[in-house]
Amino acid sequence: MSTAQAHYERILDTGLRNVWHPVLPSWRVADAPVGITRLGENIVVWRDKDGQVRALEDRCPHRGARLSMGWNLGDRVACWYHGVEVDGRGTIANVPAVDNCPMEKECKVRAYPVEERNGAIFLYFGDALHAEPCKLELPEQLTSDQWGAMLCTSFWKVNYRYAVDNVMDPMHGAYLHAQSHSMAFGDKQAEMRARKTPTGFIFEKVGQQGVNFDWVEWGATGNYWMRLSIPYRKQYGPGGPFFIVGHATPVDAHNTLVFFWRCRQAQGWQRDVWKFFYKNRLEGLHWDVLEQDRVVLESMAPDARGHEFLYQHDTGMTRVRRILETEARKQADALAATAQSQAA
Repeated sequence: MSTAQAHYERILDTGLRNVWHPVLPSWRVADAPVGITRLGENIVVWRDKDGQVRALEDRCPHRGARLSMGWNLGDRVACWYHGVEVDGRGTIANVPAVDNCPMEKECKVRAYPVEERNGAIFLYFGDALHAEPCKLELPEQLTSDQWGAMLCTSFWKVNYRYAVDNVMDPMHGAYLHAQSHSMAFGDKQAEMRARKTPTGFIFEKVGQQGVNFDWVEWGATGNYWMRLSIPYRKQYGPGGPFFIVGHATPVDAHNTLVFFWRCRQAQGWQRDVWKFFYKNRLEGLHWDVLEQDRVVLESMAPDARGHEFLYQHDTGMTRVRRILETEARKQADALAATAQSQAA
């Protein structure tokens, strides 16, 4: 296998680089360091003395122990094994066992750019050629004060591309979720079409809108997101249709952490009323829907994608597959070309 092909398969299996990915809900990170795996990389996340989230490769530069097993010292973490202290930039700040240790002041651990948005922690995963982060832009449902949003996350034992495929398939709502309070209506047969947007494309049913899960949008704005709306009956609180903004963050080649922001256009007291009704009356129903997706995907054969017979309703899904494959190939070729140039 060529170097470029090996890079390509690793990138495609574990997630595209040079973009931002949500990695944790904010509430998960308090004082103690938290160890996670995302995009196949072991990472330690903690809050410094000012409450700012920091993220480093989860590896002590001394002997390789997990920094996440150590202590939060405010602006740095200390390794449990020998007390080596590493600051938020990945620089060894102190080696308490040795006076004037030559390791000190050396930057030996990778640091990840961090942004905290809408109750989630985003990290930038740049490759060797793109260390500086791009701009992180999110859909208006997560940036405008005209909207209220609540985040939920779920761990799925599938490759992230299966989770993306699921969201990019509006037709499954009328079947898999047919007993849902919000997806029990509309036709079970539809013609589908795709149309471009400034940041990606929308895949939608022709002639039916606002009845079921009738459209989905793919966007690329420094991160890869999906957006859809589901009709809401008036008795479920103030605001318009129920929107979902989703991300599928790879844990490794076999597991995914999905992020779904549940959004509604409401302000002030109406937003508070909606959130109250949602937490007390609807959240359990929506978790049931999410569980239906998880169960179906996790029960698929490991090589399910290799034995598909697709039809017109799958056009949006296959289009995203091509986008991911093309970008993975581009990143892999650039890394392989640079490696060859350096070797020469």
